[in-house]
Amino acid sequence: MSAGGAPRLVWYFDFISPYSWLQFAAHPQLVAAAELRPVLFAGLLAHWGSKGPAELPAKRTQTYRQTYWMARQRGIAMRYPPAHPFNPIPALRLAIALGSSYAAVKAIFEFIWKEGRSLADEWPALAERLGLTREAADAMIAGQRVKDALAANGREALARGVYGVPTFDALRERPEASGVTTGELFWGLDATAMLLDYLERPDLFEDAEMQRIANLPVGAARKT
Repeated sequence: MSAGGAPRLVWYFDFISPYSWLQFAAHPQLVAAAELRPVLFAGLLAHWGSKGPAELPAKRTQTYRQTYWMARQRGIAMRYPPAHPFNPIPALRLAIALGSSYAAVKAIFEFIWKEGRSLADEWPALAERLGLTREAADAMIAGQRVKDALAANGREALARGVYGVPTFDALRERPEASGVTTGELFWGLDATAMLLDYLERPDLFEDAEMQRIANLPVGAARKT
């Protein structure tokens, strides 16, 4: 990546997230141009002391309805799996074991969110979809290297300030500081347009008001 050139994109996602599926399906070229980083969403929530949408009953219903509606609006095939939330760790590890390739990530997303199938109940079918036996898939996700890689992805995400999925990280080298890289985070499907604007206009956040609100003082804080 050259100074002043196009940024290096990293995409943090979890298969548990319907918004991750929507961004993946709506912007395949953008995702395909990025380095794919499977991360455990629950780990991000635990670090920041947050709750996921599915952990608040009213928000859970709204989220499911909204994401399904958004998929229909965009012409994206979407069917919720039999139960949600579900344990995404086997799928995350399998993606990593397969090199976090676009093809592998696509196959897993489509299995869960396009076909609405269960990781827990249909794991052998997913393995077969990826050209593996169940035994081979089980062995791959049990490897310490794969477990460590998923944990490392989470640490990297937290170090960058990632608090939710999906998140794009647009990384640029600083020409005035050789070897130093800075980045901008774009969280959520609804931030995709802002990311595309930033890719066209690298100075997007440099005007006076953007600078001011980035350093806005806190006027009041909720007591905990």
